[in-house]
Amino acid sequence: MFRTAILLGACALALAGCQKRTVPPGDRGVCYHVTRTPEGELKYNRVPGAQPDLEHCAAALEAIRVRFLSMGGSQRTLVGAYQGNFLFLQPEGIFTAPSLEQNRYLVLVRTGDGRLAIPGAMPMQ
Repeated sequence: MFRTAILLGACALALAGCQKRTVPPGDRGVCYHVTRTPEGELKYNRVPGAQPDLEHCAAALEAIRVRFLSMGGSQRTLVGAYQGNFLFLQPEGIFTAPSLEQNRYLVLVRTGDGRLAIPGAMPMQ
């Protein structure tokens, strides 16, 4: 009985590794704002200007998010992509993942005044 449970667990893990993942383009220095089409497919809108790193891409996407809100939009989250990684702009901070289906990891946190900072750079109070 115990062997059967272990075998089934190993098979489930093996099949999970075969699952198709949604990965963004890996163009060097290109930042994208990602949206969904009415058909449910992803559309990658290129953000103007070359971005030297993920943090600059996140800042450019944050500027887009703030601009949308200032024009009367209600979307508080935004998805972007940079060099093969998705970026998720959320109220808690900015997260990244190599695919839509994988775990997200915190990259930047919001400071008390709304700016973005590297986790651990801000003093704990």
